[in-house]
This record gives sequence, structure tokens and C-alpha cells, in this order.
Amino acid sequence: MTVQWSSYTGASSYKITATPKNTPGQPVFAHFSGNVVTGSVISLSPNTMYTMQLEAMDNALNVLSSADTEDTTAPEVPSIEQAYSKNSDSITVEFTEVSGATSYILRAQSESGDYFSEMVVVSSPGTVVKLKPYTDYRLSVMSVNSGGRSQPSYPIEARTVVMAPQLNTTSPNNASIVVTWPPVENAVLYMLCIIQEGSSSRVKLNTTDTTVNFNDLAAGTTYCIKGTAWDSEGRAGDDLTVCQITRPPSPDVTLVQVSPGRSIGIAVYWLLVQGAENYLVWTSNGQHCNSTSDSYCSIVPVECGQNHSVSVTAYNKAGPSSPSQPADYITYPCPPENIWVEEPEAGNCSVVWDSVPMVEYYMAFIKRDDGTEMSCNTTETTCQFSCMCGYTYLTSVFPYNKAGSSPFADVSNYTTIPCCPQGVTIQLVSTETLEINWMPVKGAELYQTMAAQTNDVIHCNDTAPVCALSDLKCDTAYSVTVTPCSELRGCNHTCTPHTQKTGTSIISSFFNMKTAPCAPEILNMTQSNNSTYRIHITMPNTPNTNYTIKATGRFATHTCQTTNSSCELTQLPCGSSYDVIAVAITTVGRSLPGFSKTLETGPCCPTYVNVTQVTQAMTNVTWSPGSGARSYVTSLTSPRGHAKCHTLDTHCLMGCITCGTDYSVHLEAISSTGHKSECKYYGFSSGACCPTSMKLYRMRSYSLRVSWRSLGPQTHNHTVDLYGTGANYTCTAAAGSKHCDIEERTCGDVYKVVAAPVGQDGIKVSFCQPRTYSIPCPGNNAGMLISRGKRSVD
Repeated sequence: MTVQWSSYTGASSYKITATPKNTPGQPVFAHFSGNVVTGSVISLSPNTMYTMQLEAMDNALNVLSSADTEDTTAPEVPSIEQAYSKNSDSITVEFTEVSGATSYILRAQSESGDYFSEMVVVSSPGTVVKLKPYTDYRLSVMSVNSGGRSQPSYPIEARTVVMAPQLNTTSPNNASIVVTWPPVENAVLYMLCIIQEGSSSRVKLNTTDTTVNFNDLAAGTTYCIKGTAWDSEGRAGDDLTVCQITRPPSPDVTLVQVSPGRSIGIAVYWLLVQGAENYLVWTSNGQHCNSTSDSYCSIVPVECGQNHSVSVTAYNKAGPSSPSQPADYITYPCPPENIWVEEPEAGNCSVVWDSVPMVEYYMAFIKRDDGTEMSCNTTETTCQFSCMCGYTYLTSVFPYNKAGSSPFADVSNYTTIPCCPQGVTIQLVSTETLEINWMPVKGAELYQTMAAQTNDVIHCNDTAPVCALSDLKCDTAYSVTVTPCSELRGCNHTCTPHTQKTGTSIISSFFNMKTAPCAPEILNMTQSNNSTYRIHITMPNTPNTNYTIKATGRFATHTCQTTNSSCELTQLPCGSSYDVIAVAITTVGRSLPGFSKTLETGPCCPTYVNVTQVTQAMTNVTWSPGSGARSYVTSLTSPRGHAKCHTLDTHCLMGCITCGTDYSVHLEAISSTGHKSECKYYGFSSGACCPTSMKLYRMRSYSLRVSWRSLGPQTHNHTVDLYGTGANYTCTAAAGSKHCDIEERTCGDVYKVVAAPVGQDGIKVSFCQPRTYSIPCPGNNAGMLISRGKRSVD
């Protein structure tokens, strides 16, 4: 038993005393010198509980410290009784069991040393697994308890057996099974045992080959085969069992039935056979079907008009059986591939079809779209019938043979040419549009309506019995044709045409009609006088067409008529705006109105113009508003010069006026579009000129004189006003005089002097400028000019 401890300080040696605890016996001592921490106590009894005392001692063997523990020794060593191999990967060991052992360890080691294994078992025997086939191993056993494991037993040698042969089986037919396997290493003989499923009889066979055939077996039956290999020592190795079923017997076909319906098929019936998992049915032309549990299956579709055979093969995991004896069958005849209707002349039709093989006779069916039916039975490939225009005929042909008739047949549509339209009427719905109406006709899916004058361009291609020929040329006669059409037969161009003139009652599919006149256009508009304008238009229609020109204003409408290229609109007031249009009128109807043009009369002249002179060189002109005028140009003209202003207002301040001059007054009213009206008014005479070089001086003790120089002709009297601080004075000078004298009452005053001419009407000119003088008392005759007066234009 091995004891471990920790080092004790100052100890130079250790002593272990092992004393049996529950059994009589002598203690066993063990002494260890030096700094050691482990030691073994030998010569102990197996499977015995011992009290272990450890003492630490110094050099004088004095005990420094001690400790006790209890433990059990391992059990006795078991012995192997025998070892043998029944499987190629294991060896079974039988051994003696020892007292106190809780388990055992089996140790296996190959002779070559490349394998080592230990396996725990609880009792004898024990089996070592995961070994190699036909290999030598050295085996030993050890007992184990809580105290540990015992020493290994005396070893024994044993060899594993050979492997089992890996059997491969096939069934080449329904009475044999072939078994093959690859050679097994170290095997000298093979034994096979075969037994039928559900039977207790078996057959054994020894062989050195690797292939065996088992013959004369039952079809569709499962056999189980066990194979064992033997080595040269006569030991049987592993065995392997495989099961193989033989192929099923051949089934017998009992019935082949052609099934009716839109899709032709055949149903094949047979007898079920033993061991079959499924069945495959195939025909001589390569079609097939299969079944797993039923004794029948269907092949859909099959070709019509054929004569073939059918066979059945049974299948299982081993493979197919031999096919059954073929059974013959025949199918219904095929329908004709092509069916068509010929109509060599109207009303006489024939349904024609391609010839079909394996046919005894044909049944042809003709059904009109109103429900009327016809049929014929013939061995030929044609059948005649009477047909009418505008109908659709559905034709089908069924061929017959001994198997019966074809279950289906293609249906061919044939539509006769549509009937000619009747009850055609016409009316003009707009200037360039004709509306055509007619009664619907049988067989017509759509109608084409065209006019010859448009190079036979189709104007309508519609299903409705009505057409509007639009975008025609105005003032033009058209010949219109209505043609019924169908999608299958095209258009009927055989209808007899008739004519129709405007105003007649002839009804047919062909007629003449004239469109409304063309719209005239306004070329220009010229003003003849203040209230008269001449309108010039185009003449796009035939001669003697009436034209109406209409001018629509805000408050009134004016018209004129003509058959020529112009007419006059009269009594148009000034300052007005009109929309002018021209319309042509014939017996067919009215044209569309031509494009309108705006006629704007000149703006009205103001009813009055007032000219007021503000200063000697400036006037203020005012006038009343003129209807239709947006701006005004006012001018005052004389041989000595002129003045002009352009304004949006009804007044204008004008300069550059010459005094004492006669002016002519002109005003030009202008509209927002640039139209102008020349307006003339009574003349205007500017006021007389104000005197210049004016002086004020004293004549004698209390007499003052005002002198001046006059401009222009000397035809006006002058009035002189003196405004002093003490008194005011006035004097008048006759025409041609250039001074005026005043008797002064006081002297030394300051005067504001205004000298102005007096007009023929006795009114004094009001815009002459004042001047201020200071006049001293007698002793100094000259006056001093203090300032020149200024007059505001306001």
C-alpha cells in the first residue's frame, strides 16, 4: 500500500505503522529517511482494512508529530480459466472471481504491440470488443475494490475468428438466386444455408468458391441465405444473413377495352401474380402505364385509327418478370384533318373533307346559326347543301369503322357573304359631316363607308349601321358607298349600286350628297368715312353664293350681305370695338363662320378743349374724355412756332408760347390699339406781351412816372398798379403810350409796381411780373429798384 504525506519541518525521517483493524495480525513497519513525502508498505494481507500511523522524527528518533488514517488493501489476483472468440471483433474471457472485488479489468494486448486495451466488467465472463479479425492477443485480468486494483493475472493468448462473407444476391429470373461475395482473408471454407420464407426446411451447402447458384426456386418468393467462413483451424467465423426475393411470374392479360370520351384511351386488365410490387403495361407503339396494387391501368391518350398490341410485365425488388403474351386491339377512326365548305355559286354549297384510313362510311352534320340542321350519310368525301347569304354554317364529319365512330370531330365554320344593306338614308349634320343610316343586314359584322371623291378612303369601319363622314371638303358633292363586310368572307362588292340626288327619296347603297359651303375669310377692313367700313372677303364657293358679314359690338350688331368679295358696314359709332365674321349660305345650309377679326373704330374726339394761359410763355390745356381714347396728343400751332404734349390725362401744361400770337388748336385721340382720330377746334390767341425795361422815378415834388418798353404791335392799352405801404395808385396809358404818371400823396414810400396790357375784351393780363421800388422824397428824382417780382405758375 502506498502512503503520501506533506513534509514536516525539522523531521529527518518518517515511520509508518500498519495495523489490521478488524482482523488479528501483527503490525507491519516501514521506515523512510531523508526529505521524502511518499512511501510503500509491503507484505500486507489482501482485501484487509489497516490503520496507518505516520510519525515524523528528528535525528535522535524523537517523534515530532504523528497522524493516523485508514485504508483497505487491494483484493487478490484472479486467474483466467479460458479465452475464446465467437466473433471476429471480440474475445470472451472466463476467470475466477475473488472475494472483496467490486469489479474486474480485462486487459488485451496484441502480439505486435500496436494494440492495448483495458475494459471494466463486473463479473465473469467478460468480453473484449473492437478487436481485429483473425489476430492474436495476450489477455490478463485484475480485481478491483476501494483499495485499488490487484496485480494482473497470469496472461493467456487467444485469436479472433475470421469475418463473415459479405453476401451479394440477385435473381436473374423467377426460379433462381445467385449469391456472390468477395474472398474472406484466412478463410478456407464457406458454408451457405438457404431457407424459404414461411417454411422450416432449409438447404446447406459447403464450398470453397465465392459464387453459388440456387435454382428451381419458387417465383415471387423471398429466401433468406446465411453465410459463414471457416478458418484452417476449423473454427467458424462470423455469419451474415441476407434475404432475396425471386422475380415474379409473368401475368396474363385478360381484357383490353377502348374507352370512349373526348380523349381516346385503352384500359388493360390482367391477373395479379405472387411477389409483384407493381406492373408495367406498354403498347407496341411505345405508350405505357403502370399500377402498384390494382389489376388494371389506363393509357390515355392513344392514337385514333390504329391497330396495335399490348403486354404486361410484373416488377419487384429483384427486377421484371417475363412479359405477358401480347393482346391485340383496334381504336376508333380519326376525324378528318381538314374540313371546308365550297360555294361555286351563290346559294349552292358543299362540305368537303380529307379522306381518312380505316373508315367504312362518314356522317356529315351541317347546322345553321339560326338552329336549322342538316345531315348526310356517305362513303364519299363531299356532301352538298343549300346555303343563304349572311348565315354562318357549322360543319362536322364523323367517320365510322368496326370499333364505332370517332368520339369527337373538328367543327368548321363557314360564313356566306353578307347581304346588301337596305333602307339607306342620309342627312347633313354639320358643314363638313354627312351622317349615313341603314338597316342592319344579316351576316355583316362591320360596314365600310367611303366617298369616291376621297380616292375611296374608308371613312367608317364600324359594326353599327350608322356612319359620319367627316373632314370632307366644303361645298363639294360626294358619292357615298356603304359596303357590308364579315371577318371570314370579307366585303360584299357585288351589291347593285343606285344613285340618289339631293332632295329625292331613292333609297339604296349608293347616293350623291353635297356638303355645306366653305367658310369665307376676311382679307382686310378699310375705313370709308367716320362711320363706314368696307369688309373684303375671300370667295371659296361656287358663284352666286350669298355671304353675310356680321359685326357684333358690346351694345349693337351690324350686318351686310353680298354675293361679291366685299360689302360695307355703316353707321358704326366712334370708340367702339366689334368682332367681325363672315358666313356663306347656300340651299344646302350655312358654312362655319370664318375666323373673326376685330374692327375698332377710331376713338371719339373730346367734346370740348379749353386753353388757359398760365404765364406769358406757358398755357394749361384741358379737355373732356373721348370714348375709346387711351392717350392724347395736343398741339398749338402758329407761324411763330408750335407746342405739343402727349399724355394719358385730360389736361396738359405746355410751354414755348409766344405772347400776342394766334394759335390753331389740334388734338389727336389714340386708342389702346393705336387707332387715331384727328380733332380740330377753334383757335387760341395768347395774351398781349408784358412790358419790359420798366422804371419808376419822380417827376416833380409829388409826381411819379412809370415808363416801359412794349413788345409787339402797339394796339393795347396798359394799366399800371402801384402798391405802397401807405397808399395804392393806378393809372392807365392809351395804346401806343409807353409811360404813365401818378400824383403821390406821401414821399419816401416803397412800391410794388405791376404794368400789364389790357386786352380787347377789357380784361387785364394777369401774368405780368411785379417789381418793387423805393422812391425817396423830393431832391432825388431816381427810384431805386429793390426786387423784380416773381409770379408762381400756380
